[in-house]
Amino acid sequence: MITSTTNERVKLVRALSQRKTRKREGRFVIEGVRLAEEAYQARVHPDFVFYTADLSQRGHKLVERWHGSGVACLEITPGIMRACAETDTPQGLLAVLPFAEIPLPRCPGLCIVVDRMQDPGNLGSLLRTSAAAGADAALLAPDTVDAYNPKVVRAGMGAHFHFAIRSMTWQAIEECLAGGVQVWLADANGELPYTQVDWTVPSALIVGSEAEGASPDAQRLAAGRVRIPLRNQIESLNVAAAAAVILFKAAEQRGFQIER
Repeated sequence: MITSTTNERVKLVRALSQRKTRKREGRFVIEGVRLAEEAYQARVHPDFVFYTADLSQRGHKLVERWHGSGVACLEITPGIMRACAETDTPQGLLAVLPFAEIPLPRCPGLCIVVDRMQDPGNLGSLLRTSAAAGADAALLAPDTVDAYNPKVVRAGMGAHFHFAIRSMTWQAIEECLAGGVQVWLADANGELPYTQVDWTVPSALIVGSEAEGASPDAQRLAAGRVRIPLRNQIESLNVAAAAAVILFKAAEQRGFQIER
């Protein structure tokens, strides 16, 4: 049992709360049974796992499966778990994983571009919604919160394991979308209702900062702006909510089938 915060693996877990360490190591931390189950089902193998003796039965079964596949599963004290965890009430399980480098599609059929979003909870919700709507990729523009920020990972609830997510320069984003991808900017004052767009062709939707609006680079890349008609004098929706409305309309047009 690991009982000291001077243990090298414990120090690594704590250091991975910092973006620069995650980038250098190419690794991040997940917490909780639900998120760990998502990783297991996606066949993502942790570098190592920490657990406590009071872990739930579901959690222990998962630890046994990972241990059986050769993953180092290490028991730690509740105090060490609290020192490592980002949550106020840890569930008794965390794992260190390599970045989920799912390949980018050569020509995305449906893509979300995130422009300067800073709230990690919003980004995590947006990533989960995008994955659920069948998006091929999420491209995170400069000044957007890190996709592997612990709060983003928790709010994403497994989205990181199911579609390509990349932090990119605007030049790289433009190159990724070159070759026939229509690019729309979500804007409360857009000229075209989102329902009038043909989403069956390769498409990208740019969403961004509610506080600052679209960056000059986002405005330059977009061929047009789409809006969601609203009632009762409501001016706009939360970015993640607006993206969900538009992306599921796109999914419907594209013959979206619910997976069971």
